[in-house]
Amino acid sequence: MKYVDEFRDGDAARRYAAAIARITTRPWTLMEICGGQTHSILRHGLDRLLPEGVALLHGPGCPVCVTSEEAVDRAIAIATEPGVVFCSFGDMLRVPGTNTSLLGAKSRGADVRMVYSPLDALDLARRHPDREIVFFAIGFETTAPATAMAVAQAERDGIRNFSLLVSHVLVPPAIAALLSAPDNRVQGFLAAGHVCTVMGYRDYQPLAARYQVPIVVTGFEPLDLLQGIYLCIRQLEEGRAEVQNQYSRSVRLDGNRAARELIALVFTVQPQHWRGLGEIAESGLGLAPRYRRFDALTRFAKIGLPPTSPNECIAGEILRGRKTPDACPAFGTRCTPERPLGATMVSSEGACAAYYRYRRRAAAEPTTPSISETCR
Repeated sequence: MKYVDEFRDGDAARRYAAAIARITTRPWTLMEICGGQTHSILRHGLDRLLPEGVALLHGPGCPVCVTSEEAVDRAIAIATEPGVVFCSFGDMLRVPGTNTSLLGAKSRGADVRMVYSPLDALDLARRHPDREIVFFAIGFETTAPATAMAVAQAERDGIRNFSLLVSHVLVPPAIAALLSAPDNRVQGFLAAGHVCTVMGYRDYQPLAARYQVPIVVTGFEPLDLLQGIYLCIRQLEEGRAEVQNQYSRSVRLDGNRAARELIALVFTVQPQHWRGLGEIAESGLGLAPRYRRFDALTRFAKIGLPPTSPNECIAGEILRGRKTPDACPAFGTRCTPERPLGATMVSSEGACAAYYRYRRRAAAEPTTPSISETCR
């Protein structure tokens, strides 16, 4: 495990850790909503640098993890249709549905392919006009512009054998859902810098004002995160609830205007079902009426889905910040990256995968220096 003196600027990290300790007078609970931030926090042991009583919860910040089981089952059903080439990002291939995964469907003969971009799937449609090419469009606002670009190009070029199973989700409504929950204990948020690079942070300002919680747009490096935590706690200690932009080297108030305009052209906002959070109003993107002919749900409207079955995976509790992965009885035994029970262990951004990779390693290293020794 990396500790503070292994950071790119260890002195700055020590100063931030000391500054956080100086201003903290009571317990606070913060949540990051970004899988990349979660992995950075655990990899570098940032949560162990914080004063006693300051807790970091890991929210629904992994796009693969929040994709609902129903969406995965629908993807598998479409992938097994005759003549279909089903394209997806790599992590989604191993996410369990009710009975199997896309990788399991591939092992039984479905033509399932990993791609790096929806434009790769569009290229397949151009090269194979006799096949129906379907792309599983998942992710937060970060990946939506590339999906929108693929749809716009498909329309421009008159490509008819290309469609999308859209499961894009939006972050601000998820924050509102978490804060509205009766058992909410989150007092401040670290917002995902890459999402805000695309969308800006204007939409977070009403949330901070309505729920009286500070929201700090934060990057992914250890120093970014420590500074974001410092800014969030300082607001809490001073009784303020504002949106601050720690990641100013990349994020602007209104984000990337061209990307936002493309999203608004191709998509319309709609309800979306999140794994662990249920249906959240206005939290998803669907194809606008002009582009509805590229919707795989329309093309494959008659496919059936398997009945749901119970699963001991507690991914929903983890995504809501109610439990940590090591609280799951199956963690590291019946559920591992090689044999995952749920999406949070599959994804490279999932909280369970981060705990498995970094916390189990730390527990197996008795000679690892303590935080007090490292920060000395």
